[in-house]
Amino acid sequence: MSSTTPPTAFTPALRSRLPQVGTTIFTVMSALAQECGAVNLGQGFPDFDCDPALLAEVGDAMREGLNQYPPMAGVPLLRQRVAEKIAALYGRRYDAGGEITITAGATQAIFTAVMCCVQPGDEVVVLEPCYDSYAPSIEMAGGRVVRVPLVPGSFRPDFGRIAAALSPRTRLLMINSPHNPTATVWTRDEMLQLAQLLAPTQALLLSDEVYEHMVFDGAPHVSASSIEALAARAFVVSSFGKTYHVTGWKVGTVAAPAALTAEFRKVHQFNVFTVNTPVQHGLARYMADPRPHLELAAFYQRKRDLFRAGLARTRLRALHTQGSYFQLVDYSAVSSLPEAEFCQWLTREVGVAAIPVAAFYEGGLEQGLARLCFAKRDETLQQALQRLQPL
Repeated sequence: MSSTTPPTAFTPALRSRLPQVGTTIFTVMSALAQECGAVNLGQGFPDFDCDPALLAEVGDAMREGLNQYPPMAGVPLLRQRVAEKIAALYGRRYDAGGEITITAGATQAIFTAVMCCVQPGDEVVVLEPCYDSYAPSIEMAGGRVVRVPLVPGSFRPDFGRIAAALSPRTRLLMINSPHNPTATVWTRDEMLQLAQLLAPTQALLLSDEVYEHMVFDGAPHVSASSIEALAARAFVVSSFGKTYHVTGWKVGTVAAPAALTAEFRKVHQFNVFTVNTPVQHGLARYMADPRPHLELAAFYQRKRDLFRAGLARTRLRALHTQGSYFQLVDYSAVSSLPEAEFCQWLTREVGVAAIPVAAFYEGGLEQGLARLCFAKRDETLQQALQRLQPL
């Protein structure tokens, strides 16, 4: 009777698709905050619950047996609700059947949009500082990232530099308003200027609008959907997680013309296929009342004002916050440390976690800035402000 010697176990080497990518700064700082018992104002998620009525709607959907696969593009009623919201707020009527897709969060929406339109060798223009998923999505599609800085200090779009970055190889331009991390909001004039700039090109637009309902001081959110010349070439991305305080549910939307949506869905169906069924039904029912998203700006403006009033009693200089739930601070009066080191010091020694703005730039541009998140309970913000008071 023969015996076989078991082979030696080994793990074959893997060539990385993203050799320069490590653990995100958000994960690193959240882990450090937990280790140090710090108030976590770093990662951008609320520490309060969503509306119980939304939970009830999702629970009812589960109990009704709505737990199997929904249509690939999303539950029809939810797509209809999204189309109705866009029409009411921005004046563009998307076809719910062929132009609205429900995604597994905004990050998947961005990745899928890039994968469906960027071919190897295509160029994609991103405006720095920018969210950390943009460049890896482009690189995995085989595209080349072309980085254009926003105007230093004001973080407004620099149209001269954007124009210079556009080339016959430009397939896509990615914008984000309200902006993470700088909290700036594009004006209508700026969006119209962008439309004029793109008009003679073949470039598509990805407009990341996940903070669309968080614009302050009575200013409007100018969606790419509201400007025909942009909407005709745009994937417009939004997020239920940001709007309804349920970031862990990972449900987002993409609105795009039918031709673009058809290509988007080809990738979407093999990327995630579809999204959590009872959550979609719950969101669709909850959206029958528009007040939660219409009242969101006032909700977060009060938190912004509370937080900024407390920061004014420190040596941290708060930059202007027009939208989103982020606050940038200039810490130059407190420390000369590089941003990552300052944020680690702040977490360990002061007990408040923040994110270095340099992490949103390739190469880590140092400006002496840190990002804080005020999407927190008032008690959390007051605790953080008390710890920051000696600065």
